[in-house]
Amino acid sequence: MATSKQDSKTAGKPSGKPERGFAAMNPERQREIAREGGRAAHLSGNAHEFTSEEARAAGRKGGQASSKSR
Repeated sequence: MATSKQDSKTAGKPSGKPERGFAAMNPERQREIAREGGRAAHLSGNAHEFTSEEARAAGRKGGQASSKSR
């Protein structure tokens, strides 16, 4: 059974309940708002940028956690 794009968007949501707020916006507007928040975080100095060593350690940690369940 093939599912349409609309079916995948509504999967797991209660039927008959209208979306509100951020979820009701079109995806392009959501991206614009998120982009503004990212810029503001960088300008205020609150954004974290991973160094290559931090990224490597985080990847290693994630790999170890996911392999434990196997």
